[in-house]
This record gives sequence, structure tokens and C-alpha cells, in this order.
Amino acid sequence: MKRLGLGVTVVSIVVGFSGCSSSSDPSSDEARADLGDGVSSAMLEGRAPTSVLVYLKGGAADLSPAARAASNEERGVFVHTRLREHAKASQKSLLAWLDRQGANVQPFFIVNAVLVNDASPGLIRKLAARDDVERIIVDKSIPLQRVPSDPAAEEEAIAAVGSNITATGAPRVWNELKVNGAGVVVAGQDTGVDWTHPALKSHYRGWNGTTADHRYSWHDAIRSGASGNRCGFNLSAPCDDNDHGTHTVGTIVGDDGAGNQIGMAPGAKWIACRNMDAGNGKPSTYIECSQWFLAPYPQGADPSTGDPSKRPDVINNSWGCPSSEGCTGRDLVPVVQALTAAGVLFVASAGNSGSGCNSISDQPATISPETLSVGAYSHTNNTIAAFSSRGPSTLDKKVGPDVAAPGVSIRSSVPGGGYSSFFSGTSMAGPHVVGEVALLISANPSLRGNIAELTRIVTTTATPKTTSQTCGGVSGSTIPNNTWGYGIINAYKAVSSKL
Repeated sequence: MKRLGLGVTVVSIVVGFSGCSSSSDPSSDEARADLGDGVSSAMLEGRAPTSVLVYLKGGAADLSPAARAASNEERGVFVHTRLREHAKASQKSLLAWLDRQGANVQPFFIVNAVLVNDASPGLIRKLAARDDVERIIVDKSIPLQRVPSDPAAEEEAIAAVGSNITATGAPRVWNELKVNGAGVVVAGQDTGVDWTHPALKSHYRGWNGTTADHRYSWHDAIRSGASGNRCGFNLSAPCDDNDHGTHTVGTIVGDDGAGNQIGMAPGAKWIACRNMDAGNGKPSTYIECSQWFLAPYPQGADPSTGDPSKRPDVINNSWGCPSSEGCTGRDLVPVVQALTAAGVLFVASAGNSGSGCNSISDQPATISPETLSVGAYSHTNNTIAAFSSRGPSTLDKKVGPDVAAPGVSIRSSVPGGGYSSFFSGTSMAGPHVVGEVALLISANPSLRGNIAELTRIVTTTATPKTTSQTCGGVSGSTIPNNTWGYGIINAYKAVSSKL
């Protein structure tokens, strides 16, 4: 896992299959597929159980009819229903077989995959030999690694509006256009959120001003982990075990009504899912959170009973799944495509691997056609951040990021009711774009669910920026380029264009 503000990395192993010829119900542990270099020792010759994601053959469900739905509400129901039906039919044989093996499993429907917890080497051999199994990813995390805070950064003084927010033009949207994000639901999957923070509590969809109802506004994909997590696990109420999620949500909606206007769209409501254990995530937790956003359900309930009408309009994703973790191919593409089909915009931080070219290397930012990817710049001097990843995408070779937003020394909320300016990264940039999208939908609700048009507006209203850096054969003097994309976001110009 790369948390794109503090540089968290988690590793897992990908297993590719070819030439599977044995039956779908192997009778011995000797049945095996070609598992690739270096994987046999790690997976099959070891003795410790390993949790694995098993991807099935047959492809993704056909979601194209969703575009013809009569309303955004019908679109969400159609996508949710079609995905569940496809997964049920495709996974039936595998799940029955795993049940006979006594395996502990978690099936997904947003992607055609099944998580098998604590699988023995023998069980993995059998899975690898099944005719209906395409490939296996090891679902494993390692201790996080942090990028130190910049010691030269200065804590920004409390002001009516954060300087980073002013740089986007958002205050002009509130004051001149009378649009603040009202009527829009934003989401974040991250390290959790301190929902009682004074800048966030009144903006939480699960709070009505008197009582809290977390059932459809919060989900915890971290049901177990290493001891010492300050929040614990399998939580029925929001908590942030690592600060990052509270900071990112604050940049989207934060305003305590007492001088800390830190958010782009203070009239919007937020929901959240924890996909990391103290900064450590893995493919299964990213998938689970994304699936929950598609149709939220109470913690501990059957995911198939989720309610698509409670899905958000836009999701902030300040994280990345690198190849070392298992995302070597198109692992998260069906996940993002499903949300897009359901009318949910997927905003992804570009990554902190710059300043070289081809450094947009981690999913989901690499999924260019389906995500709105965001690079980071310093709003105090209008220069691109050295750490901001450059394109083209290593997955599809397309230009990226799409736009740039403030991402250096950003002041926002942190757990316990405080604020910090010491956060930098494309993690900090992405939430600005989520807030801009919320303002757009609030100004013109007909844009809700229209991913292509929302993306077009954000990119074409950005202030163009050029550079001397040429990446992927694309000159830095062209727009878009692989350093700035289309340029710096301009919320006022974007919203003005749709009123």
C-alpha cells in the first residue's frame, strides 16, 4: 500500500497462471499450474498459511446497459444487481468446493474474485489447478514506511479560509455564486476519520445534529490486525488510526464555524471506509471499501443487501496499489469501472514517485480512462512538487496526471480536534478536486452521475501550465502534458461554466 501523503508501502506477490490442464476438483496437492519465477518457493513450499485473492475466469459483468438507465438511481440499482448476479453464477462452483475444504472465504462481486483467508500451501496448489481460476494474488501487508515531514515547513496561522482553498477559487464559488456543496455526498477510503472533529462532525451524513447513525455512512474493512492499533478493529463507528484520513476529508468539507475553513465544499456531506490498518492496506481491503461505496450496508451485514441509493457522488482515493503489492496488471480496473458505470466519480492521487517520467506507476491512478488523477503543486509559488508523479501511466501509457491541485504543506484537520500544516503529498492534492466536483454537482445537479462531463469540466477549466520536462514523447509545452496535465484546478471557472 502506498498512502500518497506519507509514503506507506505494503508488499504482496502476484501469481500468474498459464496452461492449467488438471480438473476443477484436483484430488491431490501435486496438481499445480505454472506459477512464475520466484513464486513457488514463496507460496507452495512454505508451511505458513497465506491469504490469497482468487480471480476467476469469465471476465467482468456487462455493465454497458447502465448508460441507458432512465435515472442515476436506476443506474445504481442496475449495476449493483448485475454485478451480484454475475458473481453468484460465476463463483458458485468454486465457493461450494472451498466450503468442502473448510476454507474461510470472502466473496466479492464488484470484481469477480474470492478472498481465501489463511490458505495452506496445499489448498493454494489445488486452487491453482482449477480450470475456473485465472490467477491468484497474495493478500499480504508489511510494516509501513514514512516520508519524513519537511522540517522547513511552517505551521499556517488560523485564517478565515486556508490559503490552499483560496488558491483554487472555492471561496468565490461560495460567496459570489452561492454554491457550497449542499446536496452532494462525498466519500473517502483511507485510514478512517475522527468523525467527532469539530470541523467534520456537522458535515458527517451519519449525524443529524442530535444522534449518530453510522450504518450507511461508515464501513470498516479492517476486521483484524496487529495489536496496538489505537482504534481497534471491525468498528461500528468511525475512527482514524493514522491521521491521514481525517486530514484528507477535512480538505474536502472541513469547517468548524470558528475560523477554520479548511474544506472546499463545506455544504457537502461525507461518508468513509477504512481500508488501512494504521497505514497498511492490501488489495482485498481496497476492493471491500469500493464495493461498500457501490451500495452501503451496516457493519457486519451481508454485502449483497447494500442500498445503492446511499452511494456517494465522488470518492477520494489518496492511496496506491503498487506492483510489489500484487497490482501488476489490471487488478483494480473492474472495480473502478463498476463505480464509474454506477455514476460515482473516482478521484485518485497520482503518487509521490516524481520527479522522473513514467512515475505514475500504481493503481488506481494508472487507470487513466476511468479515474480523475491529481498531481500536487505548491500554491505558494505555483511550482509543481518535486515528489509529484509524472506520466505517462505505466499501465496504459496515457498522459497523466489529469490536473494539479495544492499538495504542499496543506493545513487540515487531524484526530483529537487539532489541525496540522505538515502534510504534503498528492494525497493532499486529490481532496481539492473531490471538493471541486462536489461544488459542480451542487451548482448543477443534472451533472450527478455524468462522469465524462464532470471530468471534462474539471480539466478544460484548469489554468494551463507548461514545463520544460518532456515525458513519454509529449512535450511539456503542450496541454495536457505529463507534469501538470491540463493545469491547476480553477473551481470558480468550473462552476461558473455550468450555472
